[in-house]
Amino acid sequence: MRETIYFDNAATTSLDPEVLEVMLPYFKEVYGNGSSIHGMGRKAKSAVENARKKVAEVLGTSPSELFFTSGGTEANNTVLRSAVESLGIKTIISSSVEHHAVLHPLEYMVSKGLVNLKLVRLDENGSVDYDDLEAILKENPNSLVSLMHGNNEIGNILDLKRVSRLCRENKALFHSDMVQTVGKLPVNLQKIDIDFISGSAHKFHGPKGVGFLYINANNRINPFLHGGAQERNMRGGTENVAGVAGLAHALELAVAARDKRKAYILGLKTHLKKELEASFEGMKFNGMSGDLDKSLYYILNASFPAHADNEMLLFSLDIEGICVSGGSACSSGTDIGSHVLEVLNIQDDRANVRFSFSEQNTMEEVDKTITVLKRILTK
Repeated sequence: MRETIYFDNAATTSLDPEVLEVMLPYFKEVYGNGSSIHGMGRKAKSAVENARKKVAEVLGTSPSELFFTSGGTEANNTVLRSAVESLGIKTIISSSVEHHAVLHPLEYMVSKGLVNLKLVRLDENGSVDYDDLEAILKENPNSLVSLMHGNNEIGNILDLKRVSRLCRENKALFHSDMVQTVGKLPVNLQKIDIDFISGSAHKFHGPKGVGFLYINANNRINPFLHGGAQERNMRGGTENVAGVAGLAHALELAVAARDKRKAYILGLKTHLKKELEASFEGMKFNGMSGDLDKSLYYILNASFPAHADNEMLLFSLDIEGICVSGGSACSSGTDIGSHVLEVLNIQDDRANVRFSFSEQNTMEEVDKTITVLKRILTK
């Protein structure tokens, strides 16, 4: 059986075995409903609240400002939909390279006439033009800015403090989708003047189907999901006790090992970039992902020169047991291409592959991938 090489960690990471061990008792032993008043229910509720305290400590905030969700998509939808409804937001400022979990709810609200949408200008690498953002904010004070911290496809990183300052100067609220950066980059909410952030456990070796939303105590919004008083009346639905416990433990592990993991993973990325450049003339890298100092250290979005087999490159790599992607996993099963690369006007005849790493990858896997690529593209 061919060994799988998994270079799609921006889509999801494997569940850490230690995290699974923490979760198992809440499937087998402490399986009560956290809303029940009996002993089993109280144990489940206690597990959720202990997890909340752990996450709050890691992020530098209060447990009262954290709410568990089913993942980043729900967290993003909650902020965008509920802020408009609860806080009287008339204009949202975002960008055309956001994740679909932000763009699609925005498009829906615009189609219903609920909000005006302003898209900030981007430079040739897909990074935010901060001067344009400032100009839009001055014309639209009291708005909501929603810009992702780290781009899931091209690795660009937002200057959170700069955006925060611009928002405060123009009395705007600031939300950042931090799904790709929580657990990977330092996030201390005591040092970032921000109103909302979104996170998801499966991006840092936690379980799928659980995430969180941070809501600054100065902002009170109505629930997005109704149907119960869970999460202090902010999110109806029976608590995912095992998932929440797993999220908290995975985040603790990720932050404790963050610097060591970064150094190792950056070594993999650096080696792959060097080998690609040496092996394929005309090699390019999309967005900021090729800048080893200014991009997410675990994402390299490679743009291969024109070749007859480019159209089948992802499929050919999959046949060889190499898991990569051409863009966001939210478009899996479709042939619509990457909306992010479309914004960057990448040439149609080039093949674009996103490699995204974790500490579980090896240098040998990088070398094998280079060998396979040479075989496919140098026929």
